Amino acid sequence: MGNVMRGVIALIPSERCQRFLVGDLKEMPLDRTLDLSSRQLRRLPLAACVFDELVKLYLSDNNLSTLPADLQGLRKLQLLALDFNCFEELPAAVCRLPQLSILYLGNNRLYYLPSELRALKELNTLWLETNCFTVFPEVVCELSNLKTLHLGYNQIRSLPQELGQLEELRSIWLAGNQLSEFPPVLLEMHFLAVLDVDRNKIRRFPALSHMQGLKLVIYDHNPCVNAPAVGEGVRRVGRWADCSDDEQEEDGSKAASETTAEVVEIQPEEEHNI
Repeated sequence: MGNVMRGVIALIPSERCQRFLVGDLKEMPLDRTLDLSSRQLRRLPLAACVFDELVKLYLSDNNLSTLPADLQGLRKLQLLALDFNCFEELPAAVCRLPQLSILYLGNNRLYYLPSELRALKELNTLWLETNCFTVFPEVVCELSNLKTLHLGYNQIRSLPQELGQLEELRSIWLAGNQLSEFPPVLLEMHFLAVLDVDRNKIRRFPALSHMQGLKLVIYDHNPCVNAPAVGEGVRRVGRWADCSDDEQEEDGSKAASETTAEVVEIQPEEEHNI
């Protein structure tokens, strides 16, 4: 009943109703963190934008599709969570937060990112999972301090060669996309520690044993005929992960057709439930 009431009140733009949804925003939180998640918000209260010492702002699980320009006044903001909302475009004010280092944008309706995103020089963590990207957003390749990139569960078919410029990148998550071959640019990114290409359409994996920084590779639920060869100490998650290369070769041709059938049968339902 509480959620129903919040949903009704969220449609009423009065100041009194706004206070019911977000509380009385008069004082800066002592920990410089403001959590307005799951409040059925359709707009961000301007009162939240006056806390110019704010470091973390959580707006997850609302009904937001825009943000006020006043947001850019939060010059010290380091973490902004906008996941599980209704954004089709990234609000311009987000690109004007000079100290932003962590940005959560998953589970929205984004299909591109503006070129202004390159201004976020401190950004090191970017989550874009479960959006509407059909093409890799190339402005990401200009985020030179990026360490973690999550682009899972979109409709991306390839990665640009420019991605290799991100020498600080350590983890890339690409599960649930439309990759039909292992992206060549990833073979040049020796510094990667975590590589996730689960639930794609990759049929053959190249050797990854030259990637000296690699710690974990997830390649399960691909219609592949082989597992990627990796260096000592690297954990693999997928078919043949526990086999030696010789055992894998013997079993590969027989298992390939079984794997393909398994992916076709299981993958759509599992993706739908994620």
